[in-house]
Amino acid sequence: MTLPPVTPDLEVLDLLVSVAELGSLGAAARRHGISQPAAGMRLSALERRLHLRLLDRGPTGSSLTDAGHTVVDLGRPVLAAALLMTDGIAALHRAERPSLRVMASKTIADHRIPHWLTALRKIRPDLAVALDVANSRQVTAAVRDRETELGFVEGPHPPAGLGSRVLVADELVVVVAPTHLWAVRSRPVTLRELADTPLLWREKGSGTRDTVWEALEIHGTPAAPAAELGSAATILATARSGIAPAVVSRLIVAHELRARTLHEVHLADSTTLTRKFRAIWHRRTPPSGPAEDLVELAARIEAARTRRR
Repeated sequence: MTLPPVTPDLEVLDLLVSVAELGSLGAAARRHGISQPAAGMRLSALERRLHLRLLDRGPTGSSLTDAGHTVVDLGRPVLAAALLMTDGIAALHRAERPSLRVMASKTIADHRIPHWLTALRKIRPDLAVALDVANSRQVTAAVRDRETELGFVEGPHPPAGLGSRVLVADELVVVVAPTHLWAVRSRPVTLRELADTPLLWREKGSGTRDTVWEALEIHGTPAAPAAELGSAATILATARSGIAPAVVSRLIVAHELRARTLHEVHLADSTTLTRKFRAIWHRRTPPSGPAEDLVELAARIEAARTRRR
């Protein structure tokens, strides 16, 4: 279909509609981010193209003629159809843009994912990544239920029934406030003492909690928690108050140790508490494309980081 020569430009038609809606040429020009003389010139060009007088121009301003009102009424559905087409084309672009949905435990999301995604963007600049944050148990459930393509969790063991890959071992440290008795004692703390001491614990489902619990229950059922807290930040703040010791990732407490707002307690027999950071996926859909790239980059980055220690 060939458009007739009198077909108006949509931007100028939109400008004319703005004059009708706002009641003045000056207000319409401001809406469209142009000067009033420029708006007047564009509408004059539209009048010449349509061979119609659309505006009455007077010393006090401009108003639409009857023909102008008719063109506006005819133009509104045309502009609405153009907007619908624009939205549809934008939706096509979004559908064609590659995307990846990822879910990660909080420590990994806060301290490792940003490094991995930065590297991924270098090789896949058009990739749209959606990241959700939860505890390890929730991430595992989401992967199992196919609510996310790829998960990153922490804990002592791989989740049952899922594919997984260990990316790095994360060290856990015991910390107390500088005013706590353990901060000044000369003897290391044994795991038996740690098990018998009320600690600040993460909520059930946390990979940190599962790792510490498994290490301590060898020496008996761990003491009832001093508190169960839903985030590492809350645990650090509570530990600083001196209420109880906490066992946290060295990643999240490093700045506190440097600032000496918390004190690291050494464990007897050079015991080291570690948990694993893992990528996990549904066994029927192993990582491919962007997901595979992210897992490979994460493994390389963590291996390089471990060598530099």
